[in-house]
Amino acid sequence: MSELTSIARPYAKAAFDFAVEAKAIDSWLNQLTFAAEVAKDVTVNSYISGGASVEQSLTLFLSVCGEQVDSQGQNFLKVMAQNERLLVLPYVLEQFIALKADFDKEIHVDVTSAVEVTAEQKTTLSAALEKRLARKVKLNCTVDVSIVSGLVIKAGDMVIDGSVKGKLNRLATTLQS
Repeated sequence: MSELTSIARPYAKAAFDFAVEAKAIDSWLNQLTFAAEVAKDVTVNSYISGGASVEQSLTLFLSVCGEQVDSQGQNFLKVMAQNERLLVLPYVLEQFIALKADFDKEIHVDVTSAVEVTAEQKTTLSAALEKRLARKVKLNCTVDVSIVSGLVIKAGDMVIDGSVKGKLNRLATTLQS
């Protein structure tokens, strides 16, 4: 997977740079989302990877995408097709979304708690995290009763484990050392 991510990165960067310049980030996001779904389709995927020529692959791909992709998007897909990279479109989309989040100075934060987090708690937590991370925060809250109490917060590479389960695991590790 890391190889596909590495292949997708320059395409995503080029698409994102063009979208920023054209002030059409949301339009490009929609086009890439649609194209990535087309690339994931089993029939399209097997046709493209089954040895079809670049022209045949591109013709099929563009006919399926139809009006969902504008002329600049079609040119982008042509370049990808010529380099035989249409199958990495889902990874291009992933990278594009990451670039957009960085551009918008926002971060997705996963919050796991033992009980449902109330709207008031979400507001307080979101404000505290925005202050600490200096970004707009989008919370994704889930419930996991196995953590007993407290919260586990994951934002990018940062993990804050304030759960009872985490504290007990750290205590057990310390006692075993």
